[in-house]
Amino acid sequence: MINVVIVEDNEIVREGFSFLIKGEENLRVTGAYGNAEAALKRVSLDEPDVVLMDLELPGMHGVEAIEKLKRIRPEVNIIVITVHENSDLVFRALCAGASGYMTKSADHARLLEAIRETQNGGAPMSSNIARMVVESFQKNHDSPLTPRETEVLSLLAKGKSYSVVADDLFVHRETVKSHIKNIYYKLNVNCKADAIEIALKNRLI
Repeated sequence: MINVVIVEDNEIVREGFSFLIKGEENLRVTGAYGNAEAALKRVSLDEPDVVLMDLELPGMHGVEAIEKLKRIRPEVNIIVITVHENSDLVFRALCAGASGYMTKSADHARLLEAIRETQNGGAPMSSNIARMVVESFQKNHDSPLTPRETEVLSLLAKGKSYSVVADDLFVHRETVKSHIKNIYYKLNVNCKADAIEIALKNRLI
């Protein structure tokens, strides 16, 4: 039997995950919480084998919660379940100790498979997340750009506007402009086209 704890602030989503898991004969939900603080208080009693963790939670952020959970219960497997697909959050979560990273668009069968997979030593990821991880290893790791600057430039290279980039990354447009200014300075360029050209040539994106 695999004990599963759910940490998700959206009550409908949380109950949906609970209903789905309870329908499986070798899985059981030992706790379901709307914030990380509540989950951390109960982790010793719930004894989870797998935790489904949202990232954007009220109070403590999911990445911090992952770090704390792993300190309390090192053997626990944590699968991030989120709408976010930006590389900065993916790598922060994985570095904090997450075993897998699934987007909420994943179908129910894949989610159940992911729970069993991680418990058997696997590292389940949505296909687009897995591709992002693979591409990161193909990039130039001597890049002068920060992960967020790389992400901004990658989105611009795909033809997205400043406003769309800001929406995708959940930041203000002025923040994007600030990142771009830093990118231009580091790459010694004065326009987007030159920045993208240099970044592609040197495998920075």
